[in-house]
Amino acid sequence: MSLQKLDIYKLRNIKQSSIEPSLGINLITGENGSGKSSLLEAIFILGRARSFRATNIKQAIQFEQTELIVSGQSKQQSDHVFHLGIQFNAKGCEIRLNQEKSSKSELAYTLPVLLIHPKSYILLDGGPQVRREFLDWGVFNYEQDFLVNWRKFKKVLLQRNSLLKSKQTNQINVWNTELVQYGTIVSIYRQKYLEKLQLVFLEICHYFLNFEKVELMYISGWADKQDFIVALENDLQKDLRYGFTHSGPHRSDFSLMIDGRLAKHVVSRGQLKLLMLSLKLAQVQLINSDTSNDVCLLIDDLTAELDVHNKAKLLKFLSKLDCQVFMTTTELSNFGDLTELENYKVFHVEHGEICLIN
Repeated sequence: MSLQKLDIYKLRNIKQSSIEPSLGINLITGENGSGKSSLLEAIFILGRARSFRATNIKQAIQFEQTELIVSGQSKQQSDHVFHLGIQFNAKGCEIRLNQEKSSKSELAYTLPVLLIHPKSYILLDGGPQVRREFLDWGVFNYEQDFLVNWRKFKKVLLQRNSLLKSKQTNQINVWNTELVQYGTIVSIYRQKYLEKLQLVFLEICHYFLNFEKVELMYISGWADKQDFIVALENDLQKDLRYGFTHSGPHRSDFSLMIDGRLAKHVVSRGQLKLLMLSLKLAQVQLINSDTSNDVCLLIDDLTAELDVHNKAKLLKFLSKLDCQVFMTTTELSNFGDLTELENYKVFHVEHGEICLIN
């Protein structure tokens, strides 16, 4: 899926702007505070129905305005064109696909958006929730049945936790059965996806880094070599004491191991960022090559975190990725040598105004 047109209204310092981006690489320049990140935020909102810069999307509405609107036209591999639109105001959020009301999940399927920014290294340095979200976004776009089973698992988990809080154990076995049913499906989807991701990740990782043994290890969320149902039964007294379920896919995680040791404990900050970059690029490449959808990749000021050598390697990789990319920096020269790029456009942002300069 590629954006052919993007319209932004009343988002931060962008009062009104329209662009027709390249289906390949889009380089966005401008001083700090000019609106570069707001442009990426608009695309992210159009694909995810939320902001990556604020927990409450109302904070993204332009000062003294009551709503923001982002709309666009996207083209699938089949050449079918979708019209997307999203509006936020005091009443909430309204999503439209081809002029019909739609849902966040349909929006996300229609325009898969992946973001990389300077703080993305927390994928490997932060808590397990960040990695679960990374994993689930990939599985969501790779396996269409995943969302249904994930929602059923979450619903059963909430019901079981409600029983635990009220100390009602007479129905717990019934909910255990359903929790195991849907939880196992969710876990299998995640594990299989991670195995496929690792094959792509290893190739990209070796392109950027020189580690001998790199491995992604899936952590199910309950004791190794133990059935999920056994873990629930063994945890029952602890679950009753604290009022929530301790074991299950809601506690799953994955580890990135370098030579048998946890990556974040043995690599430098710069290497950690390259590992994160490799993971996210692998996710894009896997989805683009194995599904009918194409990911729209957003890279916010990452060039500031890379040396000249790795900037050049990144640009070369992106030029061959066959993916629509939006990438920001303060100066065009920060992107390095552009002579090898064939399909790209350059936009300059100043005081919220976006202009095509090449």
